[in-house]
Amino acid sequence: MIVRLMFILLAFLGGVGLHAQTIDTVKSLAGIEVTTSVDKAECYVGDLVTYKVVITHPSTVELIPPPLGANLGAFDVKDYRPDVVTKLKDGRIQSENTFVLSTFTTGDYVVPPVPMAFVLPDSSRKVLITEPVPIKVLSLILNAGDSADIKGLKAPFEFKRDRFWWYVGGAGLLLLVALALWYRWYRKKHPKLAGEPVDTRLPWEIAFEALALLKGKGHLASGDFKGYYIELTEIIRLYFGRIYDINTLDMTTDELSDILGHRVMPGNSFVETVAFLRHADLVKFAKLTPENGRGDADFDLAYSLIDSIRADEDRKRRIEVELKSTRSTKPQEEAVG
Repeated sequence: MIVRLMFILLAFLGGVGLHAQTIDTVKSLAGIEVTTSVDKAECYVGDLVTYKVVITHPSTVELIPPPLGANLGAFDVKDYRPDVVTKLKDGRIQSENTFVLSTFTTGDYVVPPVPMAFVLPDSSRKVLITEPVPIKVLSLILNAGDSADIKGLKAPFEFKRDRFWWYVGGAGLLLLVALALWYRWYRKKHPKLAGEPVDTRLPWEIAFEALALLKGKGHLASGDFKGYYIELTEIIRLYFGRIYDINTLDMTTDELSDILGHRVMPGNSFVETVAFLRHADLVKFAKLTPENGRGDADFDLAYSLIDSIRADEDRKRRIEVELKSTRSTKPQEEAVG
């Protein structure tokens, strides 16, 4: 558990761009409270358990949201309720995250500790580690009486096999993996191979066509939410990559958010993009099932993001053309004068 927590903490700090030499891990911070709880300490296989993380901090302290969806141990995320942010009477900010968890194996489990990073008013960074939450998962068979008695397994039958082809197959598999890794590295270093066709259309034309194709695949109707969000996020990432000339497909959500945070994006596009990508990550990697209508709403959001950035880029180009025109005509006017 300790080794696992260290890996999670390092990954989290790396994702938010904090360096280890500037971080202090502390047991408590003045004015900051972090509590974790579950609605039941014991449950049966398949039961739903509500897990809450409540963070209270002064308004002068910045909370860096932790990657909770990727750090819930052996539990599957069945539902997720987004941050509920409340301003308390004493001026502090309270953020509440709620997860509905379930598991189908028995035993004594622990919802792992979660690292919480804060940026204090003096720009120093502190990390609080939440307390682990134990949950005992009971078996239904234990209460079924003698009728559910399980007989012992028979001794396995051992087949004598020639291991030569096992070694050949293993060597071939290792070779394929090595070639795949080399090819990925080569494509990253050489994104445009000689003779490879290049799509010369405008970025939003490519993105709108991809959205139309995705709409017709019927992922949502068939319940394939993971496949749907994989394609939807790839469309958005490729669009940002073409607009801002960055390799977005190989970035994590935190890395992409950090880069987009330094770009001038129209309106509320940056906040909406980050929220959309984080929710999509929960669906793709934490097995979250989105609520009814969320898939269509996120499709409309993706379309709106592409269109608003398209309009903003058009505006920037018109301004640039007008400035060039003004610079070219000014010397002529001075000469005539």
